[in-house]
Amino acid sequence: MPTETTTSDLKNSDSTQTQYKTIEAALPKDLLDGINYDETDNTKVTLVLFAPEKQFVHVIGDFNNWTISDAFLMKKDSLKNRFWLELTNLTPQSNHMYQYFVDATIKIADPYSTIVLTEWNDQHINAVTYPNLPAYPTGKTNHHVTLLRTGDAEYNWQIHNFTPPQKTDLVIYELLIRDFDALHSFDALKSRLDYLENLGINAIELMPINEFDGNESWGYNPSFHMALDKYYGTQNAFKNLVDACHRRGIAVILDVVFNHASGQNPYYRLWNTDNGNYSGKATTKNPFFNKIPKHAYNVFNDFNHSTTATREYVKRITQFWIDEYKIDGFRWDLTKGFTQNCSENNERCTGRFQQDRVDVLKTYADYQWDKKDDFYIIFEHLGDITEENEWANYRINEGKGIMLWNNLNGLYNNATTSIHSKGKSNFENISYKKKGFAQAKSAISYMESHDEERMMYRNLHFGKSNKNYNVKLINTALKRMELAGAFFFTIPGPKMIWQFSELGYDISIDENGRTGNKPIHWEYFENPNRKNIYNTWAKLIRLKQNEPIFKTTNLKVDTNKKSGLKRIHLTLSNATSKQIKNLTIIGNFGITTQNINPSFQQTGTWYNILDKNTPLEVTNTKALITLAPGEFIIYSDKPYHQ
Repeated sequence: MPTETTTSDLKNSDSTQTQYKTIEAALPKDLLDGINYDETDNTKVTLVLFAPEKQFVHVIGDFNNWTISDAFLMKKDSLKNRFWLELTNLTPQSNHMYQYFVDATIKIADPYSTIVLTEWNDQHINAVTYPNLPAYPTGKTNHHVTLLRTGDAEYNWQIHNFTPPQKTDLVIYELLIRDFDALHSFDALKSRLDYLENLGINAIELMPINEFDGNESWGYNPSFHMALDKYYGTQNAFKNLVDACHRRGIAVILDVVFNHASGQNPYYRLWNTDNGNYSGKATTKNPFFNKIPKHAYNVFNDFNHSTTATREYVKRITQFWIDEYKIDGFRWDLTKGFTQNCSENNERCTGRFQQDRVDVLKTYADYQWDKKDDFYIIFEHLGDITEENEWANYRINEGKGIMLWNNLNGLYNNATTSIHSKGKSNFENISYKKKGFAQAKSAISYMESHDEERMMYRNLHFGKSNKNYNVKLINTALKRMELAGAFFFTIPGPKMIWQFSELGYDISIDENGRTGNKPIHWEYFENPNRKNIYNTWAKLIRLKQNEPIFKTTNLKVDTNKKSGLKRIHLTLSNATSKQIKNLTIIGNFGITTQNINPSFQQTGTWYNILDKNTPLEVTNTKALITLAPGEFIIYSDKPYHQ
């Protein structure tokens, strides 16, 4: 039988002490934290809030005019540290809104909200992006509120059996919706899919789209991990985008941020030193956040991944996104921050192998694979190869394994600007073997990501020159991006492109502040010299995806000459009579005309496959070939027809 326990606290800011009788009652079976819908009655939901050491919680909302009422005092299951309440008499397909009023002191939206309304930002979201956006209940409450709707028809998925591309075949296009299209919406991105499909990419990676502070952001300031940020559109608009991508064979990967949360996160606000506001620090009673960060790269509030509460939070949210939106993969931001062994000022500790970090991230990987067996799991670790190999080889005998970001920005950019001394342009770690991985699929290599200065900006400002050749000239700098692509896409393993690098985007990452809005230059696509990068990269991507030689384990990367001359050799020993067996790539990253020894794998007829399969008769494999500065040639022992 339920029992009653009496608690007291201050009601709002009133000095009158108010008594509340909390009913102690066991949490009904199979209920989850957050909103639990009734499958047989869409006028009911049951709300559940995890709130250890809190005394009582009221639900306030449009159904009780945002006031405290005994009828909406949540029941308490002290053994499970949860409060729960069944809401009844809801109107199906209507915009209900609610908050939890905890100990009559702190108003929070549901930590497991799927859509939240905000008092500061919603008025700046236009009706094109989010039609019929419910109005925030101004004057009736403050802080975030949860949007609750029942009885809506489920989204009608068109693609049910999407098979993601093989990991080694991946060419990922990373983008920030805000800076990709002026309409900054899922619908706008959907309208650009022809452009992306024609480029040849087979996956898009979206910078964080869960609810973050403000509207215009990179998204690494997450507040509600399970809610979709309304600035990009509706839930159905996002599902429609995923559907459209899958129809074209394009996987959808989301950037997720579980290292930290902003001060607006409800679980941070419930136990902090700022009386439930957004600043201060987590208290020692907080079951989710560290009072003091445990790694050297902290921003906002540091999650404690050793606690059961945090692990359940991460499990619930990651699995929700997979189930609800049919996501194909996650890129995990700042995985170095998942240790509990270091301090905020100890970068050396943070960078060293940490077993607790290895273990918890393997656990999180299991959560994802429990939902989707071929789910892409990608870590931005950029750390010790021993630790990275722990993840790369995890469950590898099952065809799994975690992929790791492989940042080659500086080395490739030194090559394009012609800075070659002391190995400064030696990008041999593009080879998974040189990197130290056992398999090509483990390393996602990139020349640019959202975090690096744009290569074209550096080309134009820091490129080398002589009286006959100047990297700083726009068309010369653009041609060198084609050269870089020839030595990038052709190496076995997954690759990633940052948005518009295929058009030679040359606006600095620091313009308007590092994370500020950047100008969108779709007119670049009409510029023949810029479009040449797009066209060349598209050919290289399709070559990579169509020919088995780009999965070979027999590769040699020779990129360390101070002259800037570079070579790549690929051999597929078990090639069929119709397949390319040998590939030789030569390029001149210098600023003078030079002769290069191609070291062909065999004599006979070779074909320049990017120049209409122009043949070359090779009788001496070491006969020198003259390359102009910025010139490259891809030779194959068989013609290639796209």
